Order: sequence, then C-alpha cells, then structure tokens
Amino acid sequence: MPTESSPLPGAVLFMGDLVVLARQGRLIQEARSRGLAALAVVSTDTDLERLAAARADASHPLSGLTDVVQVADARIATVIPSVQPLLRSYDVRGVISVGEVFVEPVGVLADCLGLPGTGSAAAVICRNKLLQRTTVPEFSPRWEVVPVADRGTFALPAEHFPAVVKPAGRFYSSGVRQVYDQAELTEALSVFGEEEISLVEARVVGREFSVEALVQGGEVFWSGVTGKETNEHESDFFTELSHTSPAPLGPEEEAALIAANTEILRRVGVRDGITHAEYRLSADGVVLMEVAARLPGDAITFLWELATGEPFEPVMLDLALGEPASYPAPRRRARQHFLDHPHGVLKDVTADGVEVSWPSRDDRWPLLTPVAAEDPAEPRAVLVGRLPGDLLGSQRDSGHRSASVIVDAPLDTDADLVTKRAVELVTFDVDPV
Repeated sequence: MPTESSPLPGAVLFMGDLVVLARQGRLIQEARSRGLAALAVVSTDTDLERLAAARADASHPLSGLTDVVQVADARIATVIPSVQPLLRSYDVRGVISVGEVFVEPVGVLADCLGLPGTGSAAAVICRNKLLQRTTVPEFSPRWEVVPVADRGTFALPAEHFPAVVKPAGRFYSSGVRQVYDQAELTEALSVFGEEEISLVEARVVGREFSVEALVQGGEVFWSGVTGKETNEHESDFFTELSHTSPAPLGPEEEAALIAANTEILRRVGVRDGITHAEYRLSADGVVLMEVAARLPGDAITFLWELATGEPFEPVMLDLALGEPASYPAPRRRARQHFLDHPHGVLKDVTADGVEVSWPSRDDRWPLLTPVAAEDPAEPRAVLVGRLPGDLLGSQRDSGHRSASVIVDAPLDTDADLVTKRAVELVTFDVDPV
C-alpha cells in the first residue's frame, strides 16, 4: 500500500527461477500478508506458460505474484535495466534472491536502493569460489587456479593426488570431480568452457556439513549445522544424498563449525540475509568448501522448519525489510534422504502410507506441519524431482537424483533407523533399458 513517503504501492522483489520460487512459495504469501505486492524476476530457464498456469490457479502459492519480468541472463548489466519499469511502478521495500543465480544483481540492487541486503562485495564473493579462497585462505584447502590457456599443460606433483577439480562459478555440485592422476586431471579441465575459472584443490578428507546462518546488521544472530552425506565413497562425484538438521554433533564440533562460519561471514562482509556455507571437518580443523548468500537448496528450509517449529520465510521478509528478526533453536531433528534408484525409464514412484509429491511436475511442495518436540518419529513426505519418462542412471550431480524421503524425530531418536524404515516404504516403477 502507498505510504506518506511514496504514492506507489509497496512491494518486495524476488529473484529466482520457477523451481526455487515454487519451493519457497510461502515468501510470496508472506509478502502479500504484509500488504505488499510480490514481484518476481526470472531467467529464461523459467517456462512462462507454466508459471502463468500456476499464477492463474488460486490454490497455488505463486498465484500471489503481482508482476513477473523475464531476463535473458542474471548479469548485473542485464537485470538492473530490466527492473526499471518495476521500480517506476512500485515502492520496492525489499529485494530477495531466492536461489543462487541472482545473488549478484540482488546484492547490487539492494545497495542502489538503500535497502537491507547482503552487500555488493559480499554478493560477488559468494558467487565465486576463487574470490572466497582469496578472502579466507586460512580456511581453504590447498588450491590453484588454472588459466584457460594452461589447462592442457597444467600438472600436479604425484603426491598431490587425489585432487578435486571445480568450476569457480557453478553451483549444485555441477562440474565438481575427483581425479586420481594427471591424465584424469587434464581430461577434467578440458570440459570447462573458456569463460569459466577452474580450480584444482586438495582432496579434503572429513565429514561434510553446511552451516545456515541469519545475519542482520553484520551480526550473526542464529546458526544451525546441517549434516551431509554424498556419493563420494562409491563414485568420483560429490552429489549430496542426505541432509540432517540439526546435525548429530558433539558441542565442541558444533561450536568449531559455527565459529569458523561466523568469522568467514565477517571477513566476506555479509550484512543482512541468510547464508548457506559448506564445510569439511578434517583432522586439521574446519575447511571451507564454499559459501553462498542465499537460502539453502533441496528441502533444508523445510527441515529447519520441522526442527524448530517455525518457517524461515517470515524471518527472510523481516531481514529484507529491515524489521527486527529472530529464529528459535531446534527441538527436533529432521532429515531428507535421497534414494538409490534402479537404472531405466521412470514410470512412477509410490509409497505405502506416505504422500508422494512431484514438485518437478506441478510446482507444488507439500505442507509439512511441525509437531510437538516429543511426538513420535515418522516419515513426513516423499518428494520426486524427476518426471515420468526421464532416464534414471548414475547420480553425477544434483540433477540426476530422483526421489527423497523426509522424516523428523525427537532429538534423541536414531535418525538412521527412522530413515531406513521410510525408505522401505518407497517403490520405483522403472522400465529397464
């Protein structure tokens, strides 16, 4: 609604493609509940007809979107000119990057408008692993950047294998690969585009975690540690197959991860918003894999909602609007576990006594209502991220995963046993090829 300071209707501008906007649809509803228009900027990865269908369905969370602008890419030089019509029509009071793609333009736009936000420098650093290594080298693994012209000749000493090859600017584990000798290293470097920065890093051995943090005015006021499992032990890839929030950790390990994350966010200069950083807890201490200035991916926001009893979306609006923000400590433990699947053409996924949701098909995520702290453990949902007709094979990155179960339980319950029972309820219908 208009205010004394502006005759234009108040609004919040969200940037993110259909997949992430649908996942965090409560952000749209929360903005509308505060009397603010919900605006969206999406890239060409979003099917506008599909988004229009969701907006036209009054029961869909995205029906609350007031205006949508599609941009050719997520570069600052593309996004900032494209949002000018929105800025002339609305009093934009908050800007939020819902996914990874738009972190940089959101950080810059918030600064231009004098709004709370990550900060321009932090937004740029958080989108580039090389800048992160340069900013906090003492938290980084041994690493080298390989210029495009040197990819065919770059060599490592034999004692530095195995190593990990990474593109500096990608996300969702895309392009990350473990190599065991010089031939594999040269081949892995050869697949990157000429515009990409490639890193070669030491293989860090240790359990993997993420730390989600909420920051306001440069101060971290809430931190949560999520445990992770990947397929690195049976492949050369690092696809995430499990998230557990909060991670079952001793107090010293948890404190070490949170302290390292807090210092890294201070050095990067994050001002306001949510961050998601990934770490290895090695014999030498906490090692940073990467830090992102955005909501965590997969179903981690839902896990924290089940664990704490409160959703993330209202606090995200508080941070974007400059309102005092808080978030509770966890009192349950929640997990998302991605299932191994048979190879072949997917026909269907069913589960005995558990709702199966297909966000990839209808852009709807299930409502996962938190329960009391001591309520019994139970499976809460089955999520399918692929479509009937898709070919299921090796899980080389996040896009190759198929289905997951979400469970939650009291903090003192064996989450592994709860997960195992939930997995046994799920059946894949696949045509072998």
